[in-house]
Amino acid sequence: MKISMTSVFVDDQRAALAFYTDVLGFEKRHDIPLGDDFWLTVVSPEAPDGPELLLEPSGHPAVKPYRDALMEDGIPLAQFAVRDLNSEHERLTGLGVEFTQPPTDIGTAHVAVFNDTCGNLIQLIEMK
Repeated sequence: MKISMTSVFVDDQRAALAFYTDVLGFEKRHDIPLGDDFWLTVVSPEAPDGPELLLEPSGHPAVKPYRDALMEDGIPLAQFAVRDLNSEHERLTGLGVEFTQPPTDIGTAHVAVFNDTCGNLIQLIEMK
């Protein structure tokens, strides 16, 4: 068994696609119309055949209270691995990304948390 796809709920799929590709550097994999929404996925350019991230519409009534609670408590919805957290933090900060937690040493790793502008906190992790 392996993970082939996971998702993040987003308020606006087109804005999310722009952020996840233009800012974070992911590549679009699927963009398939489904009524008013899309089957919209991105992948890491470092693993183009790896797991996909579904930019899922946040319209379900359970999503807002769930995401609001996570945001209020500062809990990231997803985690992305990076090779050099300090460089990635500097690059993203230069692109205007808002970090809610700067690079922090947690013992076995360094982590940082940012707002993805789509309703989620995302954690970056660099394992030691």
